[in-house]
Amino acid sequence: MPTMADSKATELRLTLVKSKYGRLKRHQDCLRGLGIRRINQTVTVANTPENRGMVNAVSYLLRVEEL
Repeated sequence: MPTMADSKATELRLTLVKSKYGRLKRHQDCLRGLGIRRINQTVTVANTPENRGMVNAVSYLLRVEEL
């Protein structure tokens, strides 16, 4: 299974599948930075090192698809 670091994808589709409440403030801030507000919301973000870092921090809350 390829990792995000090996991928040539230009965008990531992120869906919040678990609640952000009760999580670390830092993780909530990562979700806010990615533009995710509520459960089952899907956003598309650029596949940049900054965004991948935030995705890696909160990967246990998200479903990630490479586009």
